[in-house]
Amino acid sequence: QVQLVESGGGLVQPGGSLRLSCAASGSIFSVHVMGWYRQAPGKQRELVAAVTTVGSTNLADSVKGRFTISRDNAKNTVYLQMNSLKPEDTAVYYCNCNARSTVLPGMRNYWGQGTQVTVSS
Repeated sequence: QVQLVESGGGLVQPGGSLRLSCAASGSIFSVHVMGWYRQAPGKQRELVAAVTTVGSTNLADSVKGRFTISRDNAKNTVYLQMNSLKPEDTAVYYCNCNARSTVLPGMRNYWGQGTQVTVSS
């Protein structure tokens, strides 16, 4: 199996910055697309950003120009740099990846446990 462990959430004032990290570990054969989703209270989970193994990125319109996604393939780790944070960015942020493990067949989708980001003065 593949486990995703997130870190870096917390409380920040509007206009501030946070950096989220997510490391994949376990019985990994290969990790493919990695990304971040978020879910605010009473709302559906939405894609924030995703990055392929070759560095192609996809960001939600609401975060373009403020958030940057990157990854370290050697460490199977994805990062989300969040700048100019707004109160509407408040949500639980979930790491996600598509990966092949050494113990289960085929490509599977994995989720982290989530990390809270709160933007408030």
